[in-house]
Amino acid sequence: MTDPSTPAGGSAPVRPATEADLPAIADALADAFTDYPWTRWAVPADGYTERLRALQLYFAERIGLPYGRVWTAEDNAAASVWTVPGAEIPSDLFTSPELAALYGDRLHAVGRADAVLEAHRPSRPCWFLATVGVRRDRQGEGLGRAVVEPGLRAADAAGAPVFLETATADNVRIYRRLGFEVTAEVDLPDGAPTTWCMERAPGST
Repeated sequence: MTDPSTPAGGSAPVRPATEADLPAIADALADAFTDYPWTRWAVPADGYTERLRALQLYFAERIGLPYGRVWTAEDNAAASVWTVPGAEIPSDLFTSPELAALYGDRLHAVGRADAVLEAHRPSRPCWFLATVGVRRDRQGEGLGRAVVEPGLRAADAAGAPVFLETATADNVRIYRRLGFEVTAEVDLPDGAPTTWCMERAPGST
C-alpha cells in the first residue's frame, strides 16, 4: 500500500471505478508499487513489472469491483481497492492457478506470510483497505487521500471499523493522520518486510 499523501492543491475528481477503468487502474497501481517493499519481496523478479500489473488487475477486477469497492481519480492516476463486510468472496479466487502462476516460486513464501498476518486481522466485520496507490508522476497532489476518503466515509456511515496493512514506517505516520492506530507490528518469515496492521474506529479523524 503506497502513500495516501495529504493534498497539495487541487486534484482530479474521484468516482467509483467501472470495468472500463480497470486496465488504466492496473497501470497506475503497478507504477505506484514498483519499489514497494512488500511487492519487491512477494513478486518474482523475473517479469516483475508484468506480474505486478497482472496482480493489481486480478485483485481489482476479480475481488474489488464485484465484491467490494474501487474508487479512482477521474484520470485513473490513483485508485483504492476495498473489501467490505457481508460480501461472500469465493475462496477459490485466492487459490486460482492464475494467481499461483503470477506468484510463481514466491507462492509458498507469500502464503506463509499471509498465514501469520491472518492472526492479526479483525474477527469482527470491517472495511479492509486492500490497496491504494498513486502513479509516481502524480504523487504529492493529494490523490491518494482523495481516493481513500470515500471508503472512510462509507465505513463511518455504516458504523464499521477500517483495517489495513502496510510495509513501510512512513505510511504508518501518514495513516495515523487519517485516524488509524497500529494494532500489531509483525515480523514475518522468509525475509518478508515488517508489516504494520492498523485499524480506524468509526468516526476517527
